[in-house]
Amino acid sequence: MNNLNDRLQQVRLEVAEAERQFGREPGSVKLLAVSKTQKAADVLALAQLGVSDFGENYVQEARAKIGQLSGNSLTWHFIGPIQSNKTRQIAEHFDWVHSVDRIRVAERLNAARSPDLPPLNICIQVNVDAESTKSGVGPDEVEQLAEQILPLPRLKLRGLMALPAPTNDFAEQRRGFLRTRRLQEQLMDKGYRLDTLSMGTTNDMRAAVAEGATIIRIGTALFGPRTR
Repeated sequence: MNNLNDRLQQVRLEVAEAERQFGREPGSVKLLAVSKTQKAADVLALAQLGVSDFGENYVQEARAKIGQLSGNSLTWHFIGPIQSNKTRQIAEHFDWVHSVDRIRVAERLNAARSPDLPPLNICIQVNVDAESTKSGVGPDEVEQLAEQILPLPRLKLRGLMALPAPTNDFAEQRRGFLRTRRLQEQLMDKGYRLDTLSMGTTNDMRAAVAEGATIIRIGTALFGPRTR
């Protein structure tokens, strides 16, 4: 618990300092704890420290944790690549999906989402650096996918998600996030009501805050290096 608490306080401090440095409203950046491969007990410990949002990549593992922690009013985000045969489980158990990159997946999520649940919050994943090893639509495909998602009644399009090519150069980190922000601004100029930029991880969260991230996805800085 002490290690988790220490790491959480350090992350919160770094985010608050970045908000101040780059003119962001205090508290405008939400912390999404990336809890994939982590034990339910550690998720609960972070929840008891005030973290409410958790990100998972693996559906079966996540379902077990969601079930174990169902009484804790947590918000669950699916942030990994989406297999078509997993869309029903994702639609049934998650509150957010950050990694939608094709209309077929969006349609399956929409069809599987119960009308008894609120609409599923959706981010379009953008492959801003055209990396062959990553999911996501190209920048020139974002508007078309947004247009296709918008009419789906059980989904709510909230914004964009990006994971730019890794680099330790701060200026280069900012450039990848800036491209994503400008894509979102272009959509908003055309009437899309978007409020979410999911971007930034442990290694580049400061650059993400500088360029307008509203959700940062933090794993290692909270839980330590993954062992699997």
